[in-house]
Amino acid sequence: MTQKQILIVEDNELNRAMLSEILSDNYKVLEAENGKDALDILEQNRDDIHLILLDIMMPVMDGYTFLDTIKTDAELALIPVIVTTQGDSEADEVNALAHGATDFVPKPYRPQVILHRVANFIKLRETAALINQFRYDRLTGLYTKEFFYQKARECLEANPEKEYTILCSNFEDFKWYNDTFGREAGDKILREGAEIFKERVGENAICCRYNADRFLCLLDKEREKIGREYFVKSRESKRSSLTENISVKLGIYEIMDSSIPVEQMCDRALWVVDRVKGMYNQSIAVYDDSFREKLLREKAITDVMVTALEEGEFIVYLQPKYSLNNNRIVGAEALVRWIHPEWGFMFPGEFIPLFEKNGFISSLDQFVWENVCAKLQEWKEKGDLLLPVSVNVSRNDIFQRSLVDIFSGLIKKYDIDPQYLHLEITESAYAECGNRIGNTIEELRKLGFSIEMDDFGSGYSSLNLLSQMSLDILKLDMKLVKNEMTKSMEKSILNDIINMAHRMNLTIVAEGIETREQMKRLQSLGCDYAQGYFFAKPMPITEFEELLKGQRKEDIL
Repeated sequence: MTQKQILIVEDNELNRAMLSEILSDNYKVLEAENGKDALDILEQNRDDIHLILLDIMMPVMDGYTFLDTIKTDAELALIPVIVTTQGDSEADEVNALAHGATDFVPKPYRPQVILHRVANFIKLRETAALINQFRYDRLTGLYTKEFFYQKARECLEANPEKEYTILCSNFEDFKWYNDTFGREAGDKILREGAEIFKERVGENAICCRYNADRFLCLLDKEREKIGREYFVKSRESKRSSLTENISVKLGIYEIMDSSIPVEQMCDRALWVVDRVKGMYNQSIAVYDDSFREKLLREKAITDVMVTALEEGEFIVYLQPKYSLNNNRIVGAEALVRWIHPEWGFMFPGEFIPLFEKNGFISSLDQFVWENVCAKLQEWKEKGDLLLPVSVNVSRNDIFQRSLVDIFSGLIKKYDIDPQYLHLEITESAYAECGNRIGNTIEELRKLGFSIEMDDFGSGYSSLNLLSQMSLDILKLDMKLVKNEMTKSMEKSILNDIINMAHRMNLTIVAEGIETREQMKRLQSLGCDYAQGYFFAKPMPITEFEELLKGQRKEDIL
């Protein structure tokens, strides 16, 4: 093991030699002739020195001045200092302790006393460091999550008559900021955020760094209002570098029942702050009964999701895709619907985002893939016309190492051609998953699968992504289509997007088409395919099959 280091600060060479002789068998010894030299050594070895033996009467800088100086540095002030001096009066000892010394030993030196005292103080410091690691976040100086829970419980129990609030702050797009400007810049933002937190909530508040860029604070209601007003004003005026770069979101839980576990209170503050992430017109959310009801609803959904899948409550629907050249069905997109025995028809917007968060979306996706492949096999065996069906591949799916094996296994199991199974991946997944998704797509395309970028136009990096990714089909996001419909042909960018995609040999599908006007505009711009309520809603597979039969009858007639 590396020897612990001790710094001897003593102007008398003989005394330094004696102390070094006493300590050198057990410790690595550094020496300084005066306080100024000692400060230079400390600056170079501040993380390695475990204890200082300090003489008081020295030239250049005496021991008292040295003690006063290191007290101003939070890290150096933690190093134990044992004062050694010729004087043995009580006044000398009190004076040394008043300046920040940890202990006092008179000369002449008694080796065994010095060794024991040195060992004891080093052990005490190491124990204190371990306690501080548990109690304080190293980067921000705030409490750790676990110690915050303990202190918050003690505060609530000691002041049952007071009204308190849990406040949670979260930085919008902090991950992006950290990745873009580097960890050092990200750490600076976190330290500044912690300082703002401590300053604005008051010295009596209890604050912690919960994780990453999220802070929690327990404070009385009146102080919470002041803190809330500050964050709103600073967001408007952008007075700090923190608010110039990223916006702060606040989640607030007003404590009505102090018997609820502190951890649960914090979960509620964290839960509501997540609800305003990505909402640029709202920075504060307060937990209330509507949030509680939504939380209970979400828990009810997650409690039964596995059973629902096992018992066949999820059903695959198909939404037809139409050619804009001849209005014929050219394929379909597979969508999942949930029909609960008690709740009835569940809107996908209620459960899909929840499943994306908790990871259950991967199990649901594989259920859809399996059903679509089985249906393609059935159509093939019946001799029916085969049309490609698109299935969704979520971000969770992309991080499965076995994704390529899963799809290659499915086409072998059901003996189908991969050209009939199109894989839809959202634009945001391309943006977030980087090289990993690129490598996976290349492997899947080599196997013969067609790759679609879904929701194109919903993110900020679309054009850049198009130049980087190997794709076959581009699906225009419904919001992009609707927004462009409000513009004149001269100001619309749809024509440019479609022309650019065609130059890259991409097929264009517009989704969410609801009106004849939208269809006509897309036809005039050369868009290839479209889907939406104007043509047909998502429907059970049997209805889709009947629709196809009707189209064939029209062809015969």
